[in-house]
Amino acid sequence: MRTMHVIGIGAGDPDQVTVAAIKAMNTVDVFFVIDKGAQKQELVDVRTRILREHVPTVHRVVEFTDPPRDRAPSDYDDAVDTWHDLRARMLADLVDAEPSESVGAMLVWGDPSLYDSTLRVVERVRAVLDSPFEVSVIPGVTSPSALAAAHRIVMNRVGEPVLTTTGRRLRDEGLPDGVTAAVVMLDSDCSFRSLPGWNVWWGANLGTPGEVTLAGPVDDIGDEIVARRAALRAEAGWVMDTYLVHRP
Repeated sequence: MRTMHVIGIGAGDPDQVTVAAIKAMNTVDVFFVIDKGAQKQELVDVRTRILREHVPTVHRVVEFTDPPRDRAPSDYDDAVDTWHDLRARMLADLVDAEPSESVGAMLVWGDPSLYDSTLRVVERVRAVLDSPFEVSVIPGVTSPSALAAAHRIVMNRVGEPVLTTTGRRLRDEGLPDGVTAAVVMLDSDCSFRSLPGWNVWWGANLGTPGEVTLAGPVDDIGDEIVARRAALRAEAGWVMDTYLVHRP
């Protein structure tokens, strides 16, 4: 392949796809899409809707199955490294089969720079190919940006920083001393419950028709968030959520 575009497509709303992303997508011959199983088919369907709406040019879609991943490893970093390596091997075989002058792309939820493995996997693919392709990155609307827009808020207080972290780190380590605001992603355990007295702005499946948002003191709405999240996951087989917390 000649070029691989890694394209941020926002949090799920086709209207949030940038003009730059649309221009890049219309130069693509083949889109590589990771199939995460029947329960998460809607994630593939959203990408399909985006392509149908924004890419009238002739193109192909090649799906490959997401390799299995240990969700409760004793060594988290090693487990993720192994998972990335398996993905890269699968993608390398597909890329190697493409014509030398073709243009490929991978569509990334939100933005490729924030808690996403695509760029790391693509670099591993380049490292094993005899003729590495060029990589182009097109940024997208992040889920924290979509969250702030949905709640009509500014994430930071005046002159103060905002920490971006994961649910696993919040659960295992808490927040560092002095942190007054944090965006938390990838939190299946609803670890905001460890912050009594704080305020939370939560959003699930942002940018999709099933978007749900809740806001208020953790003590007042924490249980409701847990219940709504569980209901969404039970109904669709998946849920993508993020939230902002502020120390009062």
